[in-house]
Amino acid sequence: MDLSMAKLVPIALLIFAASAASAAPSLAYTNHTVEWFFNPNTNATSTNYSAWASSQTFNLGDFLIFNTTTNQTVIQTYNDTTYTICTDYEDSGNDVFVYSAGEEIGVPAVIPVPLTEVGPNYYFSDANGGIQCMNGMKFEIVVGKGLGLPPSLNQPPPPPYAEPPPDSSSPNNQGQITNAPSLSGCSRGFDGVPFGLVFWGFVFSALFVV
Repeated sequence: MDLSMAKLVPIALLIFAASAASAAPSLAYTNHTVEWFFNPNTNATSTNYSAWASSQTFNLGDFLIFNTTTNQTVIQTYNDTTYTICTDYEDSGNDVFVYSAGEEIGVPAVIPVPLTEVGPNYYFSDANGGIQCMNGMKFEIVVGKGLGLPPSLNQPPPPPYAEPPPDSSSPNNQGQITNAPSLSGCSRGFDGVPFGLVFWGFVFSALFVV
């Protein structure tokens, strides 16, 4: 074997091994910590979120762990238009989720957000009418399949709501009077008693008297 060829073989093997490692699926679920803070005095975020996101690998079943404060929110969407305009007000679909840690001001909080959809996922803050988002408090990630969703996140959606049937034992259904079927072909007499029954009553009474 040529000496130059012998030197190239180990290099080729290293390149192949690196490619195989990068293509291999994730062997575990990962928590990705996000420092989710904004300085209103400087209109600056605590982190370059786009640069951070580009350095991570995201898969189904992973979590984004937002370290933040109680007055902050995290908007998750699969709609790039909603993400671009920094608001979910005009989004009429079911692809926007709002995560909040409460209404107190400045109390440390953690917001966990699961990754449950393959493909582009978008995150932003809608605080101050979208000003924080417009100043960089947003990022986009691409979620791969990885190990797939764990059983704890792979639950079927709840069935649609259906109005329950009326309860026959309910007080609203008690004391109601329904019309009983009448004797057909008979006219009504004394207090609603059919004339036919009144007539035969007199006949039988007269027979017993005689």
